[in-house]
Formats: sequence, C-alpha cells, structure tokens
Amino acid sequence: MAGRHFSTLSLLLLLVAFSYTQATPDVPKTTEKKIEVVVVEATVYCQSCDHFGTWSMIGAKPIPSAKVSVTCKSYNGHVSYYKVFETDKNGYLYAPLEGFKMQHYVLDHPLHSCYVKPVWSPLESCSLLSNVNYGLNGAPLRYENKRLHGSKYEAVIYAAGPLAFRPSECSQTHY
Repeated sequence: MAGRHFSTLSLLLLLVAFSYTQATPDVPKTTEKKIEVVVVEATVYCQSCDHFGTWSMIGAKPIPSAKVSVTCKSYNGHVSYYKVFETDKNGYLYAPLEGFKMQHYVLDHPLHSCYVKPVWSPLESCSLLSNVNYGLNGAPLRYENKRLHGSKYEAVIYAAGPLAFRPSECSQTHY
C-alpha cells in the first residue's frame, strides 16, 4: 500500500508542478537595433549694425528660413557628408545628419570632421555673410552633453553656436 500511495502522491505532485509551467517556443529573441543619429544645432541671426565687425549678438534678431550647410570631411580630406538645412521660424537649426558615417571613430568624429556655414538669408536687408563664430570658413562643432533618448532612438546633439548675416547698409566703423 505504501508503494501505491507514493505513486499517487508523485502523480499529484507532477500534475501540480506541470500546471505551473509554461511552454515557450524555442525562438531566439530578436534584438531591435537602436537608431543612433548625429544632430547639429545652431541659431542664425541678423547681426545688429551697432556690433558690425565683432562677434557680439546683442540686438541680433533670429532669421527664419535661413539656409545653413553642414559639411563633414573624412580624415583623408574627402567630403563624406554635405547637406543644406533650413532654420525654423525662430532661426533655430535642428539638423539630423541622416546617412552620416564614420570610417575612423576618432578622426572622422563630428567634433573633428564637421563644420557649419550660413549659406543664404531670405532677408534682403540682412543677407551679407558675417564671420561670427567663424561662419565664413565654417563654425566648428562642440559637445554640450545634450542627448535625446527614446526606446529605439538616440540622438547625440552637437552645437555650432550662433551664426549671423549682417545688413549691407552698416557703416564701416569697427569696434
């Protein structure tokens, strides 16, 4: 009788244990790749005539719909990325560099290889290029610890600083 009791008890335990288990298909988990994007930001202004010839932005007004180029060169000097972007209604540029690739992680890094230039102003009264923040040759990027995170998206944002056009009717007085 003890043998029979043991087998019945074992059977009951197996049934209870089996009811708490789940069958899972033997399918490997697919890990979705996180999209990582390099973004450049800047603001484009019309520099006040009072500060013509300086880098001062006192009295400057943002330029909506201004065109700004972002150029990146590989470590061997070839252009690896080029695109012209447009500022928003506040003169702010948020430019995701879609398709930007680095062949060499250090030498092709955006901080070393990319620069930003003002290209065109929609304001006829303020359309001459200014050298604020080295805009004539290309403003360098800087990292200000800004990132946007999402579950499947991450944007690393680099700032180019302010860029400016100037009015053509400013006097030639430099401060």
